[in-house]
Amino acid sequence: MEQIMPTLCYCTVLNRTLERLHPKLLNNTRFSQFDFLLFNRVPKVGSEQLIELIRQLGEVNNFSVSRAPFSQPIHYHLNEVSQAELVDDLYEMGPGHSHSMHVNYINFRKYDTSQPIYINLVRDPVERVISWFYYRRTPWSAVQNYRVTNKFFPPKFYKKDYHDCVLNSDPECVYEQGASFTQTKALHIRQTLFFCGHDPVCEPFNSYGALQRAKEIVEHDFAVVGSWEDVNVTLKVLENYIPKYFRGATKLYYDNLANVKRNGNNWKPKVSEEVKNLVRKNFTREYEFYYFCKQRLYKQYFALDNI
Repeated sequence: MEQIMPTLCYCTVLNRTLERLHPKLLNNTRFSQFDFLLFNRVPKVGSEQLIELIRQLGEVNNFSVSRAPFSQPIHYHLNEVSQAELVDDLYEMGPGHSHSMHVNYINFRKYDTSQPIYINLVRDPVERVISWFYYRRTPWSAVQNYRVTNKFFPPKFYKKDYHDCVLNSDPECVYEQGASFTQTKALHIRQTLFFCGHDPVCEPFNSYGALQRAKEIVEHDFAVVGSWEDVNVTLKVLENYIPKYFRGATKLYYDNLANVKRNGNNWKPKVSEEVKNLVRKNFTREYEFYYFCKQRLYKQYFALDNI
């Protein structure tokens, strides 16, 4: 009679997996030969909160801090020359320094320079897109846009509703698969872009090539990719994997920052789950990347139990 082997309990499999995790195997900080923290921040992921946390940690942990000015454009399509110039500018800031800016990942090695300690944050892709949609319509964003471009959008732009935008197939809310920058009016829909880089493969929206490149780079070149959706996990991982810069982060965060939401938008109305789910159908690979980053974050967190 054939013997049927019992199916392993999921908990048993999970426990065995966790036993094999060790922080050393998940710690890219140790490979960095350039003592420089680079937060190449994705728009609308709560980066202002992390920037303020880093600023306060700089005073406690004795490192210098800087950030790109608000008027600086997002660097998401730099050619080789511009990337090399930016690498030189960042390298001249020196070691023991943290800098935050909106820029796609750059491989410093290509320019005969050591990699910095890369960090970033991710957020639910559709929640992030909705946040950006309404952020563009806030008074402070309108003023900032005027300072940079010397013009305002027409009144109907500021009155636009996201539900109507999606359901009426407004060009601003059409997320066409594989679309390039010039083929879409939907801005900042590519979270993967900030991890993939500046190569042409990174540009098509929700593409397999951009997804695979971004996952590979996160795995090999990012120290931590956190999320404010998992605040305690993110803070603990930052503290343990990048201790020089984030020692004492959890205590400082809850003492000084937890109750102060920076860059929040009280002008953003609630968006129905029906519309969100409709939009999510076009963000399949963006979601795969998002869950990949969250899974890696939790691997780093659980590995700390094996120290």
